[in-house]
Amino acid sequence: MTVKTAQHPDTADLTLTSVLAALADPIRMHLVQTLADGREKAWSELSAPVAKSTLSHHLKVLRSAGVTRTRQEGTRCFVRLRSDDLDERFPGVLPSVLAAATHVAGPRQG
Repeated sequence: MTVKTAQHPDTADLTLTSVLAALADPIRMHLVQTLADGREKAWSELSAPVAKSTLSHHLKVLRSAGVTRTRQEGTRCFVRLRSDDLDERFPGVLPSVLAAATHVAGPRQG
């Protein structure tokens, strides 16, 4: 039986455009907000209004961009935010994006 391990880009290989593109999707932004507490979470703890296969795709996009790190333990997968790596490569970007995302609540009035 072959165990498939997730590939993660090195911190030095992260690009701002890839990170921002990954964060531009509302579902992925919601997932990042959920992970922003710093705790590693099982995939089953992550909720999104999409099918499991679509959730898997969104998590793969975040992982490929270097936003998250996935760890497999038996048949379970766990994911965490790469906050330290992102802050090392792009200081202040993740906290700024998360802060801006919390201010976007519903349609604008005016």
